[in-house]
Amino acid sequence: MPLDRRVWLECQALTAAGYEVSVICPKGPGDPARQCIDGVAIYKYRPAPAARGVLGFIIEFVYAWLRTAALSLVVRRERGFDVIQACNPPDTYWLLALLWRPFGVRFVFDHHDLNPELFRSRFGEPRSVGARTQYRGLLWLERRTFRAAHRVISTNESYRQVALQRGGVPMDRTAVVRSGPDTRRMRPVLSAVDEGRSAHLLVYLGIMGPQDDVHVVLEVMDELVHRRGRTDLRAALLGFGDCLEDLQALRTRLKLEDVVEFTGRVGVREIAEYLSAASLGLGPDRKTPLNDVSTMNKTMEYMAYAVPAVSFDLVETRFSAGETGVTVPTDDVASFADAVEELLDDDDRRVALSIAARDRVVTELDWRPQRRRYVEVFDGLLGFRSRPPEEDLELSADEWGRTYVPTDELADFVRMRGPRR
Repeated sequence: MPLDRRVWLECQALTAAGYEVSVICPKGPGDPARQCIDGVAIYKYRPAPAARGVLGFIIEFVYAWLRTAALSLVVRRERGFDVIQACNPPDTYWLLALLWRPFGVRFVFDHHDLNPELFRSRFGEPRSVGARTQYRGLLWLERRTFRAAHRVISTNESYRQVALQRGGVPMDRTAVVRSGPDTRRMRPVLSAVDEGRSAHLLVYLGIMGPQDDVHVVLEVMDELVHRRGRTDLRAALLGFGDCLEDLQALRTRLKLEDVVEFTGRVGVREIAEYLSAASLGLGPDRKTPLNDVSTMNKTMEYMAYAVPAVSFDLVETRFSAGETGVTVPTDDVASFADAVEELLDDDDRRVALSIAARDRVVTELDWRPQRRRYVEVFDGLLGFRSRPPEEDLELSADEWGRTYVPTDELADFVRMRGPRR
């Protein structure tokens, strides 16, 4: 899957509506510099080396900005464009938008992150002169982004309030487009469950950065395996990030190599395989100024595969999961382990939550209504009358030929997850 899931769904929505879409982004391992996938032209640049320290991050952001600006000239010459959409972090592409504004180009800001809250979450409240300077700089960049934008798309109502109150963006220039999964394709596949398995599978899916608190998953596994003597569970951590090597070292120190797997970067095929087989999804993100108001995509992705989630109690996670997940007080690893253990030992409750999670994400959080809202932002900005979306056909199998679990068989399928008793 190219790009991140939200961005790719947005690209597909625009192309289906009749827009021509070009994307500029960093190259992943083994990626070509140019690609055209499903009508979307993708221009890629070699990413900067991993940043360390404030100076390293500044260098990385400047490098990314310059490479993006250079490729924007290429895209303009080869394909042309009327709108620049940028997401964050970093909050720096407002300047590129202003440079293109004299040529009639509009700017849509897809508001993915809160960098001032990220700073406070990682480094605490700014007290020293240096910290306050950095924090004020992030607020200034955020304000410039909001002021430059013709439209602001927020991922949830909490982010929209930041745009309205801190950014001073008029209500009629904002829209909420949630990052809902495409539940027609994100759903359990039959081939994933091994009838001879002897352990429950716990899954973490996502980035492994300092603010993601993935170490909590290892601490919970240590509690359950070494202190409570559970022999019927294993964990798979899907993803990558700055903390991956540290997490692998922690796994070794905790003697969890036999029960914890790190997959590294995974695609749609592998995600479907693991989540289809999972008994529980884990949300280890602690309650911080950023996490509390951020929509965790992994929560909804767990739900799409009928996997109930155990998470720390966060405002937006509670909204996403509704009554289909279990939340515990932040930083309480013992309570987190209790919640995991109780669900593993209560098949009926786990199955009920699994079915409810799938039902909620299909009926209330699916990408399809968000898709229409997203396209309407561009239609309104450009005065374009886009094509209505084609009727979505029911799918029986994924692109690799794996059969989707029929809705009326989902409860029986969920019961098959975990060890045979």
